[in-house]
Amino acid sequence: MRHCSVQVRGLLTREELDRYNALMEVGSFLESQNRYDLAYTVQKEVDLLIQPAIERLKDKGRARDKATQEYLEAKEREAMATNEDDKDDE
Repeated sequence: MRHCSVQVRGLLTREELDRYNALMEVGSFLESQNRYDLAYTVQKEVDLLIQPAIERLKDKGRARDKATQEYLEAKEREAMATNEDDKDDE
């Protein structure tokens, strides 16, 4: 069974996390019994379960990128204003 990343697990709701842990336990048991055909089906369920958390992670990344862009633009405006003040003083 393939685990999802720590970042994705951190964004699972309590209900999703409980279901994720249960599915991983079942999948591990099936693999120990060499029932890879059934473990594959469980892995597909896990993949579907974590999709909302992956989207939440992407949204956080987009928000962080937007905040970074706004910060850089503000710094650039500030630098330009400082530059213009220096020219006015001359």
